Amino acid sequence: MTAAAPPTRSGNPSGSRSAPAPHDDCPWIVGRVRASRPRVRLFCLPQAGGSAASFAPWRLAPPSGVELATVELPGRGVRGTDPLPETMEELADAVIDGISDEFDLPYAIFGHSFGALLGYEIAVGIARRGLTPPRALLVSAARSPHTPVRRRVSDRDDAGLLAWLNSFGGIPSELSRYPAYLRYALRTVRRDLALTEAYLAPGPERVDCPLHVLGGADDPLISGAQLERWRDCAAGEFSLRLLPGGHDYLFTGAPAALDALGTTLR
Repeated sequence: MTAAAPPTRSGNPSGSRSAPAPHDDCPWIVGRVRASRPRVRLFCLPQAGGSAASFAPWRLAPPSGVELATVELPGRGVRGTDPLPETMEELADAVIDGISDEFDLPYAIFGHSFGALLGYEIAVGIARRGLTPPRALLVSAARSPHTPVRRRVSDRDDAGLLAWLNSFGGIPSELSRYPAYLRYALRTVRRDLALTEAYLAPGPERVDCPLHVLGGADDPLISGAQLERWRDCAAGEFSLRLLPGGHDYLFTGAPAALDALGTTLR
C-alpha cells in the first residue's frame, strides 16, 4: 500500500535490451517498456495510492522477453483529473475496457496490494466476458478476495493515516518535503483503501489461469497464512513464494522480485 513518490522521468541505461516505447493512444498504459522479442505482456497494477510511476525501478531491468505495461489508474499521475469509479468491480470493468485491445500478445496480470485485488477482479471479469484469458495472474502482498478486512483505516484523518503508513514504510520519506503533494497522495491512498475495504468476493470465483502469489517474508500487514488463502481462488496451478522484505519488498528488493517474476513467466 505504498504511496507513489512525486512523478519523475525515467529511462533505460544505454545499451539496455529494451526501452520505453513512444507515446501511443492507450491512456491506461504509461511508461511502457517493450522487449525486443516479447514473449508476454505484463500488465502491472499499483498499490493503494500508487501510479504507473510506482514501477519506475522495474523499467531499468525488466525480465527478459517481458513487455512491461504499467497501468495508470484514474485519479492519479497523468490521469489525476479522471474520476475514480466507486467500486472495485466498476474499476475492474473500466480497466478491461481500456486495455482489452492489447490482448493481442500473450499476457499476464500482476498486482501489488490494492492492485492484487483489482487484478483478481479483472481476471474474473475477463472470463465473464469470454475474452482471451491471461497466461497467469500474479498477486502480491494482499488478503484474498474472500477474506474480510480486519480493520478500516480509510476513515482516519491525515495524521492518523500517515502514521499507519509510516508504521510499515508505506510512504516514501521524501514526500515530507512536499506538503502539497503529500496531501494529494494521502487523498489518493484514502480513496483506494476505501475501495479495498468495501470489496469482498464471497465464494470466491476461481480464475481460469495459473495463480501465483508473492509476498514479503517480514510483511507486518499480510502473513504467509493469509496469502495461502488465495489457493481458494485457483482453478488449477497455484504457487506461493515469500521473498525477503516487508510489505514494500517489491521495491526495496526489486532485483529479487523481478527475478521471481521472470522465472514464473517463463
